[in-house]
Amino acid sequence: MAAVTAAAVSLPSSSSSPAAAKAKASASASPSSPCGHLQFPRRHGGPRAVRLRVQVSTAETAEAEPVKKLEKVSKKQEEGLVTNKYKPKEPYVGRCLLNTRITGDQAPGETWHMVFSTEGEVPYREGQSIGVIADGEDKNGKPHKLRLYSIASSALGDFGDSKTVSLCVKRLVYTNDQGEVVKGVCSNFLCDLKPGAEVKITGPVGKEMLMPKDPNATIIMLATGTGIAPFRSFLWKMFFEEHEDYKYTGLAWLFLGVPTSDTLLYKEELEKMKEMAPDNFRLDFAVSREQTNAAGEKMYIQTRMAEYKEELWELLKKDNTYVYMCGLKGMEKGIDDIMLDLAAKDGINWLDYKKQLKKSEQWNVEVY
Repeated sequence: MAAVTAAAVSLPSSSSSPAAAKAKASASASPSSPCGHLQFPRRHGGPRAVRLRVQVSTAETAEAEPVKKLEKVSKKQEEGLVTNKYKPKEPYVGRCLLNTRITGDQAPGETWHMVFSTEGEVPYREGQSIGVIADGEDKNGKPHKLRLYSIASSALGDFGDSKTVSLCVKRLVYTNDQGEVVKGVCSNFLCDLKPGAEVKITGPVGKEMLMPKDPNATIIMLATGTGIAPFRSFLWKMFFEEHEDYKYTGLAWLFLGVPTSDTLLYKEELEKMKEMAPDNFRLDFAVSREQTNAAGEKMYIQTRMAEYKEELWELLKKDNTYVYMCGLKGMEKGIDDIMLDLAAKDGINWLDYKKQLKKSEQWNVEVY
């Protein structure tokens, strides 16, 4: 297991004493010329002081050592990270070990949880993604292009042996403008996989959604639908596993938005975690077609968050609060709408503040 290490950077210090600096300043060159004026003291009874003009050739001076650029030290668990080990032309071929539907019969659509064997050959981290290449060829007779999916298991995997990887996939089926039923190639390939079937895997890829190093960090997770995948990986590591080099002691707060209660993914797991760690895990669902707020508005994820907006804003002002967002693209704007007024009350421009959070790796977004 990777241990967190601290990098120490030694910077060169000036050897000049304050007195030397002062003497240097008294003999400084004029701004327009690289020349110095040296005044020799007048001897008793001797001639007047002689004023010499000294030309300094910059070409002959020793070259200064180049200033080393300081490398940014990430706040995330990046040490030893592996990316792009397998590429489309040479993918890893795993096998489907498990594939089960995790949405109810009344859900608008199907979502499946699947586990693939990797034999430890696809070393990923929580928050990364893998690519999948569906079997068959496209209409031009070429192999299908890969599709990226957020990994839904911790680095140890669902079986705890670091030899599997799990995905959470919604079957894509829709009717186009011509009235034709269209099926997503890769999602249907994955949802139809039977145990024992081969699957071509690329990656792993991604750094945006990696967990913070700080085990005491406040981690706010915002998910819609299958956007729960990376957070399941986070939460398994935090609450279902034991690690010699990591024990989570902070606050993890998950907001999960779905259309119906039949689409509440991993509900039993999440409620078990809350039972196990009531002081470290908060869980809020937003079920848009079944719940409303006090004003009668549909309960979207940003609607649920608005109920805690003052508390969330206070958390966002802390140096060790990290926000992770995964799911539908429109969710970020809804959250901006909540925070704009709250930040303004403190004299802060929210959009500028969010840029600073992004720069410090505290605002992490993966939407589609």
